[in-house]
Amino acid sequence: MRRLTPSARRFLAHRKGVLVRLALWSLAESGQAFLVGYAVARSVDEGFLAGDPGRGLLWLGAALVGVLFGAPVVRGVFAQLAGVTEPLRDGLVRRAVDRSMDRAARGGPGGTDRAAVSRLTNQVEIARDSFAGLVLTLRSFVFTAVGALLGLLSLHPALLVVVLPPLAAGLALFLVTLRPMAAAQRRALAADEALGDHAAHARAALRDLTACGTGPGAERRGADLVAEAAAAARTLAGWAAVRTASLGVAGHLPVLALLLAVEWLRGRGVSAGALLGAFTYLVQSLLPALHTLMTALGAAGSRLLVVLDRILGPEQEQEQEQEQEQAGTREQVREPGPAPSSASPPAAAAFAAHTAVVPAVDLRAVTLSYGVRAEPVLDALDLRVAPGEHIAVVGPSGIGKSTLTRLVAGTLAPSRGEVCVAGRVVTGRPAAELAALRVLVPQEAYVFSGTVGDNLAYLRTDASRSELDTAVEAFGLRPLVDRLGGLDGTVRPAELSPGERQLLALVRAHLSPAPLLLLDEATCHLDPAAEARAEENLARRPGTLLVVAHRLSSAVRADRTLVLDGVRAECGTHEELLSRSPLYRELTGHWRTGPSRRP
Repeated sequence: MRRLTPSARRFLAHRKGVLVRLALWSLAESGQAFLVGYAVARSVDEGFLAGDPGRGLLWLGAALVGVLFGAPVVRGVFAQLAGVTEPLRDGLVRRAVDRSMDRAARGGPGGTDRAAVSRLTNQVEIARDSFAGLVLTLRSFVFTAVGALLGLLSLHPALLVVVLPPLAAGLALFLVTLRPMAAAQRRALAADEALGDHAAHARAALRDLTACGTGPGAERRGADLVAEAAAAARTLAGWAAVRTASLGVAGHLPVLALLLAVEWLRGRGVSAGALLGAFTYLVQSLLPALHTLMTALGAAGSRLLVVLDRILGPEQEQEQEQEQEQAGTREQVREPGPAPSSASPPAAAAFAAHTAVVPAVDLRAVTLSYGVRAEPVLDALDLRVAPGEHIAVVGPSGIGKSTLTRLVAGTLAPSRGEVCVAGRVVTGRPAAELAALRVLVPQEAYVFSGTVGDNLAYLRTDASRSELDTAVEAFGLRPLVDRLGGLDGTVRPAELSPGERQLLALVRAHLSPAPLLLLDEATCHLDPAAEARAEENLARRPGTLLVVAHRLSSAVRADRTLVLDGVRAECGTHEELLSRSPLYRELTGHWRTGPSRRP
């Protein structure tokens, strides 16, 4: 609150004219509150009890005029209110946008400001509505209370002695709840932002959450966030109950005290009309205004302070929260430790034998962000793949599997770090040189209109017909080739299924002379048998194979598997990962029981 005080003073200082006009209309409301109770007291004492009904009716008429005068007063107040609330809303919108853009420009912790949308829409509207309600109720209470208390004093000073203590007690109890209610409101807003952020990420990752079996984990995280939001709401409701108790003290005890003190007041010369006027002040003016004020301060006031603090206050605390959240995304690959020689798998022995030669793939502290200040997809990733090794890559959507293949293929440059294939840095290398180093087969396989032979030999134009026939037989492509009219038959891409296009692309990659094959879910449209046959043929081919796995079988067939789980990268054999990677165990359970995709 202290941080907001200078900003509030500057904001109000620029709107003195509006505040003066608002105060003038509020003075009229104060006069109205004074007139109603005073007229009721005089109508009883000087009119009806004095045997002069006409004078009593005249005073009641004056009270009626005061009530009717309230309509233009309210209209005038609302006309001036817009001159205060709308500039506040516009200023908060500008501040929220400037803050988010500034954060993106200078690269604050956690990358992009994902809570900006919440601040720009929901929180700005909360601030505008809460501020408008506070201005109305605070102004109304102050000027109504002044009019009512002056009226009580004018009727008899003893009335104040009875009414003020319970009013003050209720108000004090209410003020005690403001700070904890503000803290509870802050936690509720933070929980709302976290839940919204999780929902946005889950929506974007539905396909891979289902394919990789990480849906239950995302569901549990969502359930935890919902539980946190519910707990914050219950805490807020608990303090609201205390606030309600304070309303009861301030709203009902003054009337009860006045009733109990009637005999004492009468003994001090308080007339019947003054008592009735005092009840009128309490019931018609003072207590309703107090009730509205306490409700507004307890709900709208705490929300306003929290929202203004999040929009206008310093970013340090929020940046620390986001930095802690993003700290879990730092990915460091742990190379498999030495295993006993009797249990050492062939892949581990092969890897050890190749440590003295140039790696087929070498990633050194590779970081990739889509945008200058965007949140990293891969962060400080280290990976070394030996020549001839078969590597599988698994992980949920958005974790960086396809990004990894594009980095290795050289079609995407890392933000930091170095990517080498066969000892050569791939970033910035000409396309012809990259084609000699690797072949990348994406999920949506590319085939072109032409003969079957042209499609298969596209990456190796000197391949003989016997080599093409051998590859066709090995991959089980003979029925498709015969249907199309043999190697000289015409390929029409639109007439092929996704699985058939993938088989053609895989045979083409198999025939390529490039020493490295990169498969980015390139078998996802094949049935398990066709996928197994294709990967086994590609693994027997001289060279290195890196596969973004679609099924558990791909990971089991690989020499090692790289698991990207958003916390750290784990690399090891199937058995090693089962013992040390919770995500891999979860994926294994899903893959074993989940449905398979057909061509």
